[in-house]
Amino acid sequence: MGIKIYSSFPYDTSSSFRLKFIMGTVQAKKSRKAEALSDGQPKGIKTSSIPIEKKNDPSVIIFDKLPVRVQRVVVDGLTRTKDDIIIKEIKPLLSAKTFEELVHLSYGAKVKMERLGLFKNVVIAIDVSKDKRENGYEVLFEVQEFRRVDGGIYTSISNNDGSLDFQVKMPNILGRGERFSLDYTVGTKRTHGYSAYFRKPLNNNPDMFVGSTLYQFHGEYPWSGYKQTDRGIGFDFTFPTFLGSHNLQWEAVWRDLKSLSRETSFAVREQAGHSLKSCLKHTFSIDKRDDPILPTTGFLWQTSQEYAGLGGNVEYAKQDGTFQWNVSLPLDTIFQVSLAGGIMRTLDPRASISISDKFFLGGPLTLRGFNMRGCGPHSHENALGADSYWLTAAHIYSPLPFRPGKGRFGDLFKTHFFINAGNLGNIDFSNLSGSVSSLISTLRWSYGAGVVLCMGRSARLELNYVIPMRIQKGDKANAGLQFGIGIQFL
Repeated sequence: MGIKIYSSFPYDTSSSFRLKFIMGTVQAKKSRKAEALSDGQPKGIKTSSIPIEKKNDPSVIIFDKLPVRVQRVVVDGLTRTKDDIIIKEIKPLLSAKTFEELVHLSYGAKVKMERLGLFKNVVIAIDVSKDKRENGYEVLFEVQEFRRVDGGIYTSISNNDGSLDFQVKMPNILGRGERFSLDYTVGTKRTHGYSAYFRKPLNNNPDMFVGSTLYQFHGEYPWSGYKQTDRGIGFDFTFPTFLGSHNLQWEAVWRDLKSLSRETSFAVREQAGHSLKSCLKHTFSIDKRDDPILPTTGFLWQTSQEYAGLGGNVEYAKQDGTFQWNVSLPLDTIFQVSLAGGIMRTLDPRASISISDKFFLGGPLTLRGFNMRGCGPHSHENALGADSYWLTAAHIYSPLPFRPGKGRFGDLFKTHFFINAGNLGNIDFSNLSGSVSSLISTLRWSYGAGVVLCMGRSARLELNYVIPMRIQKGDKANAGLQFGIGIQFL
């Protein structure tokens, strides 16, 4: 039987093609029905007819000293995936010198092809060569391609909002990892929209890709007294560097802003109407955290620069960034520090920045102890936003005091102690030092404790008791219990 590396799906024996790579020669021919490899054996490596070198302990296998010479690599199950992208991934296997190296290269090719979006799953089988050559081996990849058209109905969570998503997707549509999807979304807060998105990996790199999107989205913002419909088109390019990941995006969006009700303040009403924004945005991020929702170690550094004014009637420059640092302490305790800030400036002295582009602060995801968009300038009951902000927070997460044993449902819950502070305001660039001093001296801050529920790697839920300690005139404080659900918390 040889050595087999098992995966977790039953092989589909439908009609397919087999791609052979025999010592540098590529052939494609009609595939026979292959034997399923998921035969109930446990996942891992099974040895049978391959000679192995052992230490005194017979249960120890010295793979790094077992010489190999790869005679043939076969990919079975191809239908629409192109040969060139497969050959580029499996060719390094021919250079393997030891069995351990062969296993690592085979698994790396499997992961790479799955991340590229070529296959739903890949099973690897490694066996001695049929011609019985010394140290000769054959590698078989049995792949399961995605269906041409797939889709479903999903639920998703954003910042204190839930939505129902209807999606139709076409994975690997052109045979080289391209993906096309159509989405219709209905949110819990009278939001709805639809979008079409196309994405293509570049140079066989799942972390380097280009994308384009066409969308329409309608949202209501009762905290600021307006509703807005956006119709836009965008193109983006994502690429990695040795420091982190970069994303370059161009977007053109036609916006229609309307007052939400008769109670909407005049300061918001006077901004109603149509606007056209064309902007270029660059985002740089380094994410070394072990989990994006509730990390225990690592840090996140993310900065964003946006320039609007490549056309249309919206002109501004905007810069913001976030830093988060996490460290594990004794007794399964986590200490976290977060910092964030941003500033923007209009490029047309005769025009002001629209309310839909400004910064806002307040709510369970940013500055706890205040209502959503409850900090900063207001007109009557409507938050107007501002062109600068800063925010900082310190957290301690620890297990529940009476949790059950490790590995159970109780591990999803953490007790939460925090203190956060920040401010929001407009900057007078003719008196920059005075504006910065005002942002520091008129800060808001609060502290509290609660419980955090980690919902996998998709979202987290917080229920806190918060005590606001410093409030400015016009703020909408929210002392007592505060509930928050979302992806990004500061």
